[in-house]
Amino acid sequence: MTFPGSLPDVAERCGRWAPDSLSASASGSSDEKPTPRRPRWRIALAALVVLAALGAALGLPLALGGGGRATPEQRLVTIRRMLRDSPLIDGHNDLAWNVRKFLHNKINDFNLSAGLEGLEPWARSRWSHTDIPRLRLGQVGAQFWSAYVPCGAKDRDAVQLALEQMDVIKRIVEMNAAHLALVTDASELLDAHREGRIASLIGVEGGHALGDSLAVLRAFYHLGARYLTVTHTCDNRWARAAGTPGGLTEFGRAVVREMNRLGMIVDLSHAGEETALDAIETSRAPVVFSHSGAAAICNSTRNVPDELLRKIAANGGVVMINFYAKLVTCGERATVEDVVAHINHVRKVAGVEHVGLGAGYDGIDAPPEGLEDVSRYPHLLAELLRDPDWSEEDVRKVAGLNVVRVLRHVERVRDEWRRAAVLPGEQAPGARHGECVYGPA
Repeated sequence: MTFPGSLPDVAERCGRWAPDSLSASASGSSDEKPTPRRPRWRIALAALVVLAALGAALGLPLALGGGGRATPEQRLVTIRRMLRDSPLIDGHNDLAWNVRKFLHNKINDFNLSAGLEGLEPWARSRWSHTDIPRLRLGQVGAQFWSAYVPCGAKDRDAVQLALEQMDVIKRIVEMNAAHLALVTDASELLDAHREGRIASLIGVEGGHALGDSLAVLRAFYHLGARYLTVTHTCDNRWARAAGTPGGLTEFGRAVVREMNRLGMIVDLSHAGEETALDAIETSRAPVVFSHSGAAAICNSTRNVPDELLRKIAANGGVVMINFYAKLVTCGERATVEDVVAHINHVRKVAGVEHVGLGAGYDGIDAPPEGLEDVSRYPHLLAELLRDPDWSEEDVRKVAGLNVVRVLRHVERVRDEWRRAAVLPGEQAPGARHGECVYGPA
């Protein structure tokens, strides 16, 4: 049966593309066959080929990305379209610490979805850059929220502070469930993004938050933490911070191995160079720098030297670029272009698969001009597209797909170790190489 508008129906009404009804009697007696009419799709294809050739000859962009003559507005349209189906993932945000500082974690009346720009004390704080309206403008697809523990809590109440900060992050997510979703793996992250919610992950900042206990590390994981920053600005008993000689102790290596077993990312921002090298050597899963830059651009001990960038590439990890001016330019001010310079350097040395974004908003007081708050991420990515060496696929990787890959790899190592029945670590902080303590550590 032929339905109106179906291909057979169209063929019957249009003579199956060529005028088969044309006969010799209608055109005069002739041995010549009539020339068939070209299908319209072929004509259209030929036209596109001609246009492409003209575009190449004249330097006219047929796509909005990859440089050319696309305007900033056109590049921004490209980025906004791209981020609707590919998540933008930021590696570090300190909003939870500001909630503790300003509200003492009393959040029953805290309306993050209404915006904070006009509310005190947020409006006058140089350290406040985040709320849900601005996250939406920035098309943030996933955010690692930092459960930060200051160095002053070391050997005192660091474990309690970490637990309280994880609790307040989870409460903020629950109170804003229309916009935020707590996730613990790559699949949940992508599902939340498809649902139009901002995937929220927890990272614990500062290895001293463990209280030198692998049991606490396991508890943090089960409460939702998916990375641990092994040091902050202070050393702990098992790892040395940036600018301090020395690396991981044997217990520090045990921490890394236990994170591999659990499926928790090792974060090396704030870590000393020897600590980072030891962690990369020990880890069987990719590691990250959740909020750091390139030392070749700004020679700070907080940034990553080229030797380490090459190690990160071999490990499969990601360096997520920080937006703090003092780490971007080693000065008091920076611009979008300065941040792009860090991204391009990491790309040049380690490869585009090993660079991401970790702004550090709400933990910095000098963001770059043009990147004043979380609403500005699309403008940074649009700036990358000015360079013809950057494809849309490259930008998607930097925006978030590199981090998704790391999460999946970390989960794969976890699953392999589970199948191999690797037991939980029981090493004590003071144990010598190869020695384990069974019982209270």
